[in-house]
Amino acid sequence: MNMRLRIILSAVLIAGLNLPAAEAPDLQTLRPADTGEALVNPDMGWTMHFYSNIPKNYGSQLEPSDTLDDFPGLSTVYLRVPWAYVEPQEGKFNWALLDTPAQRWIAKGKKISFRISCSESWLKFATPEWVKNAGAKGVFFEFGKGPKENGPLWDPDFGDPVFLQKLEHFLQAMAARYDGNPAVAFLDIGSYGMWGEGHTMGSSRVPDERADKIVRQHIDLHVKLFPRTRLCISDDVVGPSKPGRHFPLLDYALSKGVSVRDDSICVQPPPNSWYHAEMAQEFWPGLPVILEHEHYGSSKQRNAWGDGSLLLKSVEDYHASYMSIHWWPRVLLNENRAIIEQINRRMGYRLQLRELSWPTSVKIGQPFNVDWRWANAGVAPCYPGGFPALTLKDAKGGLVAVLTDERFNVRALPAGAKDQAPVKAQRSEFIAGLIAPTTLPGTYDLFVSVGQRDGTPVIALPLKEHDGQKRYKVGVIQLTRP
Repeated sequence: MNMRLRIILSAVLIAGLNLPAAEAPDLQTLRPADTGEALVNPDMGWTMHFYSNIPKNYGSQLEPSDTLDDFPGLSTVYLRVPWAYVEPQEGKFNWALLDTPAQRWIAKGKKISFRISCSESWLKFATPEWVKNAGAKGVFFEFGKGPKENGPLWDPDFGDPVFLQKLEHFLQAMAARYDGNPAVAFLDIGSYGMWGEGHTMGSSRVPDERADKIVRQHIDLHVKLFPRTRLCISDDVVGPSKPGRHFPLLDYALSKGVSVRDDSICVQPPPNSWYHAEMAQEFWPGLPVILEHEHYGSSKQRNAWGDGSLLLKSVEDYHASYMSIHWWPRVLLNENRAIIEQINRRMGYRLQLRELSWPTSVKIGQPFNVDWRWANAGVAPCYPGGFPALTLKDAKGGLVAVLTDERFNVRALPAGAKDQAPVKAQRSEFIAGLIAPTTLPGTYDLFVSVGQRDGTPVIALPLKEHDGQKRYKVGVIQLTRP
């Protein structure tokens, strides 16, 4: 290397040592408050018993146009009816019984759920009589007293081959309509036991050992026919008042991806308000737990309801994602509004954007960082998961840039005790306008959302100024030429 070149390089190195440090970008920081409003989101919410076994309970007093839009947090309409009402003749189905109320709520963006029962305390043949006439074995009984010759009610032998064959044909027809239907929130495995709750002590009194084997058959049948549908089963299949965390039958259900629901809480006064919160600890980390309270009027008559605070405690104890509306809905709402509002701030998941920092100005086509802090203020994980995204909009509401951080799935946000949710800090790198000649310099509105990897918003957030599509305005950002 000659002397002249060596001098030039030395000068460059010295100059480099004296260069000023790169200026940090001017940042905007937002710490939004939770609005406190009820959120309607996937895999959580209030489920309204439109049919509660007896079809007139409890949607019969609603006008066809009334979808209870005033009930905060209502996400799902629950349709629970006997099999005989849906398939009154073999191969001839009364789907309108289900589809008519379902379509009212689906049109409002809500979900539906089902239970089809095979045994009732008020209907002689909840399983269609034609199943019996086809050769299915069964038992006549008197409700509460057990088997009785010429009793007023009939239970099938839930493990009888003819019964199972006819049941499978029915469930195949039902699966053709509803399996994988995005409007279906969940389906109960309700084909065994009184009211579909999984017990027979007041009816045919199936011995426990045989019941265990039969219920597994029913679980397997539903899992086979509804592979794309959320399934759940009543806790009462192991006995309504047996405490404990592990039961072989429900461990089996969990191994098949079936969740649990408690039918019903608040039947008895405290301290016997419920028995299976410990059992729910096996389910809620991976699957949404469903709670059904006793018929509200009956619970009050037994002094089992109290001031409503038991309902909130059950959500905490079970880490519940769903709670029933098991009465005339507006009576329940008007008499329990304050506790319902408290439940809505804890039930299921509640994603909170605690803090967001972003540059005031970024260059088109060049990377920039965003720092945000998230928490889940609910009692359960965000089971559907989702990814945070930023959206830039122009003055006309047009989408200028949609930027998603696929490295951060909100499913990982842990649930915590009330007001003690752990906070997750995340730094995301985005580029606006890379190879996008229509991205022009200017000042744009900045929105936050959580949803699919492609930026489609899915999860409602407790933030102000939403655009009607679950995007929430948090400020502005300036794009400049590179």
